[in-house]
Amino acid sequence: MENKNQFHRSLSLTDGALLVIGSMIGSGIFIVSADIARNVGSAGWLVVVWLVSGFITLSAALSYGELSGMFPKAGGQYVYLRESFGKIYGFLYGWAFFAVIQTGTIAAVGVAFGKFTGYLIPELGEENILVGPMKLGFIEEFKITAAQLTGIGTIMLLTFLNTMGVKNGKIVGFIFTSAKIIAMAALIIFGILFMKDGSVWAANWDNAWMAQTITRTTDVITHQSLDGFTLAVAMCVAMVGALFSSDAWNNVTFIAGEIKRPERNIGLSLFIGTFVVTALYVSMNLMYLNVLTMHEIANAPADRVALAAALKVFGSVGTVVIALLVMVSTFGCNNGLILSGARVYYTMAKDGLFLPSAGVLNDKGVPGKALWMQCIWAAILCLSGQYGNLLDFIIFTVLLFYILTIAGIFKLRKTMPDAPRPYKAFGYPLIPLLYILLASFICIVLLIYKPDYTWPGLIIVLIGIPVYYFLKKRGFKVEEQN
Repeated sequence: MENKNQFHRSLSLTDGALLVIGSMIGSGIFIVSADIARNVGSAGWLVVVWLVSGFITLSAALSYGELSGMFPKAGGQYVYLRESFGKIYGFLYGWAFFAVIQTGTIAAVGVAFGKFTGYLIPELGEENILVGPMKLGFIEEFKITAAQLTGIGTIMLLTFLNTMGVKNGKIVGFIFTSAKIIAMAALIIFGILFMKDGSVWAANWDNAWMAQTITRTTDVITHQSLDGFTLAVAMCVAMVGALFSSDAWNNVTFIAGEIKRPERNIGLSLFIGTFVVTALYVSMNLMYLNVLTMHEIANAPADRVALAAALKVFGSVGTVVIALLVMVSTFGCNNGLILSGARVYYTMAKDGLFLPSAGVLNDKGVPGKALWMQCIWAAILCLSGQYGNLLDFIIFTVLLFYILTIAGIFKLRKTMPDAPRPYKAFGYPLIPLLYILLASFICIVLLIYKPDYTWPGLIIVLIGIPVYYFLKKRGFKVEEQN
């Protein structure tokens, strides 16, 4: 008989890699290239932003392989920080993770699903305002749209499916992640191979390295050339969107308790998943450059670059193509986020740092109550309409936690030199150190040039300090399972 009081290792290397890919690819790749184009203004630098972001993501993923081999248990990054620097560091990550990183992303992805569903069924879209707009507390223009309720509906459905056992999440992940890979590959192929004119491509690469900012004042497009320093700043600012689109790659570490041979398969899943997504993202941008001019990318309506490209490739049916692709992409993305996120709260509860009931598995061997807690808070964020702002605030903090976690590799090499390391960080110490330096430079630039997006994130994390000591004083405990 299976023991329902512990996680069961039922997920393979393929499942892990698909979870990484499915969690990473949401709606960002279809949108953020517009903002990147406005910041750097040329084809060459647009591609470089995606390549550097991919390199940074791959570097982090390869470094996490060592930590996942050392601590092959549920909780992932929370466990790595706890073991490297102590419980409070793990808790601050878990606090931010529940407050906005995971739940805010789930909310944003869910509403994105609703928005694109609205293209096909207008009654379910954001144009159908059900409540408001009105001023409600600190929210200046509170409203509830059909897209928000559609998003909540998908979050509840996926939460229910995942409470019925990890097998359901695995099946949903396989179907939707495979579908989005095939659909993106088809769009890339059609956009590159079947648009044979070549004039747009040639025009974009004629001045490929002339870095400039692109803005639109009424109907006039203006440009401002960038020198070396301002280009570096513009690259860092532009990279926020690319890094956000590449985030959630670490979600596979949260389900380490359910991965077969985790000491091997988590590291490989991270590498395979991040490599595939990086290749897809760079290819998507090459397709954009083959179909749209830089001006068209930078000024795509509502930043929907993929939609503008699909309209060029497929004509009016392109709207349907992209709507279906984003719906598949966001639905599959949220499945991975929902499945993996609850495992962090489960591990925190086992440490006495979260509501005790989150640390109990249901009769299907999954943390059912933790899944519903996550669902409820994500739904509240959907209704608040503030999840987009919260995500902007937290990007800086996410990078800080990545930096701290990878710094933990250096610390653990000294404090736990004899601990088993089935997989060692690739290129240690150079690659992990390079990641820390690059990510730190981006954080410093954002702190100086985008304070509105950095200080609020720090405040969210710092609020977790008194919460930690409150929980510690209360001594939340959960019974150890047999």
